[in-house]
Amino acid sequence: MQIQSKALPQSSSPRRSFRSLTAPEQGGGTYHPLLVVSVVVLLTLFAIVEIDLHSAQLQAIGLLGSGINPVFLSP
Repeated sequence: MQIQSKALPQSSSPRRSFRSLTAPEQGGGTYHPLLVVSVVVLLTLFAIVEIDLHSAQLQAIGLLGSGINPVFLSP
């Protein structure tokens, strides 16, 4: 009589799972150009909204502003 191991099957071993996550076998690393453009546009919009929401705090610490002394600006 042969004793069967209660270990996980070979296909679900942690080593194989990690290898499949880190190095895809085929077609890895190619993304559709529209997806890349969409991600860049969304990240840019997110940055603009965050800067707009926190503009008062950014001006208070001197990171956001015109850089021109208000005395020299026209009325």
